[in-house]
Amino acid sequence: MSYTYAVVGAGRQGTAAGYDMARFGDAAEVRFADADVDAARRAAGRVNGLLGSAVCSAHAVDVADAAALRAFLEPVDSFLSAVPYWLNPGIARVAIEARASMTDLGGNTDLVREQLALSPLAEAAGIAMIPDCGQVPGMGTCLSTYAMSLLDEADEVTFWDGGNPLHPVPPFDYTLTFNIAGLTNEYYGVAHFIRDGRRVEVPTFQVEDYETVDFPEPIGRMEAFVAGGGTSTMPWTFEGRLTTLWNKTLRWPGHFAAWKAYMDAGLLETEPVDVGGTRVVPRDVLHALLDPKLRAAPGDPDLVIVRVLARGRKDGRPAGVVVELIDRMDPETGFTAMERTTGWDGSIKAIMNARGITPRGAVPAELAVPPALYADALRQRGFSLTVTPAEG
Repeated sequence: MSYTYAVVGAGRQGTAAGYDMARFGDAAEVRFADADVDAARRAAGRVNGLLGSAVCSAHAVDVADAAALRAFLEPVDSFLSAVPYWLNPGIARVAIEARASMTDLGGNTDLVREQLALSPLAEAAGIAMIPDCGQVPGMGTCLSTYAMSLLDEADEVTFWDGGNPLHPVPPFDYTLTFNIAGLTNEYYGVAHFIRDGRRVEVPTFQVEDYETVDFPEPIGRMEAFVAGGGTSTMPWTFEGRLTTLWNKTLRWPGHFAAWKAYMDAGLLETEPVDVGGTRVVPRDVLHALLDPKLRAAPGDPDLVIVRVLARGRKDGRPAGVVVELIDRMDPETGFTAMERTTGWDGSIKAIMNARGITPRGAVPAELAVPPALYADALRQRGFSLTVTPAEG
């Protein structure tokens, strides 16, 4: 059986997702939509060129135009929304009207929970909806449930993740591969964890939560700290079932101190301040100044790490397991590690939605995606996924 897929938002992650759908999803067609039709044409042309076929098409669609979006989605079995996170609740409502199953790259847990509230409507429409896909949350979510599945009972789940340049360059030692608003949204505010069996809010960028983590050479030592959004809806799902759940972001040494200084200076605030008689939003200024300096150039090699530690019991004894994925840019296709881990996670779930593997309705990834099938899908795509025992 073949399926019609779509990607709404033909940027870097969306292009990678479309490639994965076309290669692994029994695709009759992959439709790229973007308000900038040239971006959609570039994405479709790149994927068609890589695969040597004309499976992809390009369409001009403004997601703010609900009627146009619905018309675009009505022939589609399953699609990925790869546009800024604040647009996803509106797109979800149109997806229900068009009866097209949906995944998205998420980015804000409050909006994700708003989408999950649409579950009765999605189920009645016969579609599956999985929000908050991508590297983390997304891949980290499903690798966490995979690690839990390797134990008979899990009590604690902790995971570290990060996408970084393979060869960091001072003074920033960091490059952006997605919208900078997504980065600052994660850095500012609170993270949702589980401690002592209860869901708690933990402020981001606290010095007391900072640590360093060692990885095999040539990676070496990285720093880890609390940022928001990484656990997505898992604290609500596993409250009372896990005693501990937390996540930390991985960066090259020095990143934490630099961004902590930006935050302490008020540069991530969203309330306008007076500057020479003009009201300006500090975060907007930070975005305007830093984005061009941090923006990764096409072809810049990068590194993505997701490490999950789960502890509990196996065969009646204390046990633990570490599940780890380390990925780098693929020189053959030109897709970066961040494009692969982000876009392909969304695509894997979109393919599962199309094939009827996932439940109908709006369901979070930790409940919707079969862990073993997900791990198999990663290995099928050539990801290096390791499983090693740990102390319980």
